[in-house]
Amino acid sequence: MKCALIIPSWVPEDIFSSKTAGSQINYWQPLGTLYVAAALLKAGHDVRFLNGAFMTHSHILNKISEYKPEFIGIYSTTFGWDRAVRTADDIKDMHAEAFITVGGPYPVAVQELCLRDADSIDAVVTGEGEITTVEILDRLSQGIDLHGIAGVAYRNNGEVIKNQPRALITDLDSLPFPARELLGEADSYIPPPATYKRKPVAVIMTARGCNRKCLFCFQIDKYRKSGIRYRSVNNVMDEIELCLKQGYKEIKFIDDTLAADYNRAMGIALEIKHRRLDFTWFASACVNQVDKPLLKAFKDAGCWAILFGAESGVQKNLNSIRKGITLDQTRRAVKAAKEAGLTVYTPFLFGIPGETFDEGLKTIEFACELNPDIANFHAITPFPGTELYDNLDKYGSMSSDLTDFTYQGAAFVPYSMTREEIAMLRQIAFKRFYSRPGYLFKRLFTLRNLNDVKAAIKGFQSLFWLWMKKGVFSRKGNLN
Repeated sequence: MKCALIIPSWVPEDIFSSKTAGSQINYWQPLGTLYVAAALLKAGHDVRFLNGAFMTHSHILNKISEYKPEFIGIYSTTFGWDRAVRTADDIKDMHAEAFITVGGPYPVAVQELCLRDADSIDAVVTGEGEITTVEILDRLSQGIDLHGIAGVAYRNNGEVIKNQPRALITDLDSLPFPARELLGEADSYIPPPATYKRKPVAVIMTARGCNRKCLFCFQIDKYRKSGIRYRSVNNVMDEIELCLKQGYKEIKFIDDTLAADYNRAMGIALEIKHRRLDFTWFASACVNQVDKPLLKAFKDAGCWAILFGAESGVQKNLNSIRKGITLDQTRRAVKAAKEAGLTVYTPFLFGIPGETFDEGLKTIEFACELNPDIANFHAITPFPGTELYDNLDKYGSMSSDLTDFTYQGAAFVPYSMTREEIAMLRQIAFKRFYSRPGYLFKRLFTLRNLNDVKAAIKGFQSLFWLWMKKGVFSRKGNLN
């Protein structure tokens, strides 16, 4: 069967301020879509991938008109839902016989609402898509409806039907590797400036799920009943070696925390070094799961940077979001990573339930005290499917505009703060952190190549606009 997998058209300015987009925008490889594509290819289907990051809406429609797929899968986040609906509507208008499904974080979280929002959408994949999507195509090829397929919500004669959930995939080694061959030019898929050393960059996930229950984090396994499902070290290494054969020079591991299993993380690092694989890599980890020996092993295996979710400089607020860490653990992890020779990234959040403006200022002070190489300052966002979203009345108010749901706009405002205060804190944080003379001197001193220079220029351009302009961070919807 002819299949088209689509990410609707978007531009950086849809997410970031037009004056700061250059230093923040990233084009990640869409791993979930590529896993589904690989499963469809393995099942014998013909698959095309249309990525709206690099195509206009009209270009996507033209490709669909030429290809005439029988099955279409559209990926959607919360902020991209309106674009997903527009894409589905326009495709259905010109290609009515196509069966259109949607998947991704937003449809998974509010599946029945999605079907009621758009008559052009025939079904929602309500969990992991590799097995479910293949089963949908099996039914379509036989002319049979979707009754009984686990992990699907669908419309039948105008009625929305929600089938039973599908059990999460436990044997991740059984899945074919993501179909990166569908991406086209690999160099197009690059993370934000200053977050990679070499191109092209591949993305790999070595495990799925998370044991933690952070208030703001979306997981398909909403209640964390399945814990973390790991791929074997050998399976991960096989994918790394395949990426290197395909020409990739750097890998970004996008596990929530690569160090969730300490011994396994150490095993991955040691195996990379043992095989003498030539690539650089970047990973994320929780501050209470690492120590200097592990971080040194990462460094020796080619890791150049580590991200720690610091989130707040006030212990009360870390407790409120159930982060499960202490400020001292963050201090120790950052110190150990620096001593191991790693570049350190730390994101922070403003607008945490119960947080005050003065506490936000303390978070900025904490960021400056930690002095990571890169810090980012986001607005906490109540994505559908998170506990924050499910308990809004308890915590605060939410924007009426889904395009605010990007970590950039203040989609959520706690009862203890105003929307304007959140925007002000973000602006103060970026200005204060990145305009410190010592920090600026260090950044200039560590420029090593053209990529470093380009990243620095984009960063300085963003910093200039932060200094010159007020209200850089967009605020669109009304609060409900």
